[in-house]
Amino acid sequence: MLNVGDIVQGSFDGIAWPASSVKTQAAIGVVGGGLAVAAVPMVLGALGFTTTGITGSSLAAKMMSITAIANGGGVPAGSLVSTLQSVGAAGLSTSSNVILGSVGSVTSFLTARASGF
Repeated sequence: MLNVGDIVQGSFDGIAWPASSVKTQAAIGVVGGGLAVAAVPMVLGALGFTTTGITGSSLAAKMMSITAIANGGGVPAGSLVSTLQSVGAAGLSTSSNVILGSVGSVTSFLTARASGF
């Protein structure tokens, strides 16, 4: 079982890590969390979910068209398209950013650990 105290002390599963390795892995975790939060608006914008609406001829426009056709001409509230457009226009809430950053940090840390950084 993963124990925060073990990580801080530099050991886990009976394996002792060099202190510099733990510091490097922690730094990678922090950077990974920040990148996860920063990537969401960029990725959504690239897909066509922008602050000014859905960009014509984009993947978002195609998704909106398919959703509207499937639902008799309208995009229902709470659908994937409407949720992504809402996030593209207004961004994520603070709590969503905290969760996303935490998941990004843990994933980055564990990836760094597994790859031997």
